[in-house]
Amino acid sequence: MKDDVLCRLSVLDRYLTLWIFLAMAAGVAMGAMWSGVADFWGQFTVGTTNLPIAIGLILMMYPPLAKVRYEEMPDVFRDVRILGLSLLQNWVIGPILMFALAIIFLRDQPEYMVGLIMIGLARCIAMVIVWNELAKGDSEYAAGLVAFNSVFQVLFYSVYAWIFITKLPPLFGLEGSVVQISMGQIAESVFIYLGIPFLAGMLTRLVLVKAKGRDWYESVFVPRISPITLVALLFTILVMFSLKGDQIVRIPGDVLRIAVPLLIYFVLMFLVSFWLGYKIGADYSKTATLSFTAASNNFELAIAVSVAVFGIDSGAAFAAVIGPLVEVPVLIGLVSVALYFRGRYFGVGVEPDAGALAH
Repeated sequence: MKDDVLCRLSVLDRYLTLWIFLAMAAGVAMGAMWSGVADFWGQFTVGTTNLPIAIGLILMMYPPLAKVRYEEMPDVFRDVRILGLSLLQNWVIGPILMFALAIIFLRDQPEYMVGLIMIGLARCIAMVIVWNELAKGDSEYAAGLVAFNSVFQVLFYSVYAWIFITKLPPLFGLEGSVVQISMGQIAESVFIYLGIPFLAGMLTRLVLVKAKGRDWYESVFVPRISPITLVALLFTILVMFSLKGDQIVRIPGDVLRIAVPLLIYFVLMFLVSFWLGYKIGADYSKTATLSFTAASNNFELAIAVSVAVFGIDSGAAFAAVIGPLVEVPVLIGLVSVALYFRGRYFGVGVEPDAGALAH
């Protein structure tokens, strides 16, 4: 019976891309056909936090974070090269690249341009855990780098937003916008989307490993909770795309204009980061983790800030929502690219059964 369950879970994982596209399509269709969908989900909003999305993201991240061997995390911060490279990728290359792409592609649509820049400034603290898991990256490094980025996000997101949205656009003949977002608001977002599942995963591991032993924890408990990630991921995607489904259908040309620079951004960030990790001599698992951390973005924070500052019906909020529309399928595709690089450049065979979320 147990083998049958694991087999079914592996089939689910093997067709993960299909389930994601179906969830995206269902969300868009729901938003396009049901005019009250935004009001329905909106009634579960507290401040700038949409509770269904927050719950979905927390549940999605809990199993991968429960797998992390926290006792090994101090080793992450001993490697200054990888930390320095992650800092360069996430807080220098990423924001500048997205700013340049936003100006090149959307200078005649300032609200969309601002939304795109906001995505580039919000470094990933959530779904990168899932992409890293699928690509067989280093879980301890992923958790460490995510925590590292979270601290920088709390300290510098407000400053970055002020510089990139208010001060830099006028230098290129464009009108700047005033973005007022406090460190407290960013800290709240980081705590909700990262802190809660992080603490839950760490406490679960510490308590159950001590009570039942490490072998039981990793061979029995982890496989039982792993399917939660897939279900929560699909639910979160469904909710997010239903919120803007009507606009996605009504103005597909605008969606395409926003999607093109996002596609370029995700692919370039991944490939450049993978090349840099390979060049500094990092092994595959760490190189994959560096690449997905750099290529992913915290669209939850970008959406929340865009809605709070510019309004739910603004072009900036719409562009922020298009972020995951592009990121989710592109990063799923890049998981396959990473696994190909694994065999091609690191001499590690790729298992025929993905099964990453189920095991």
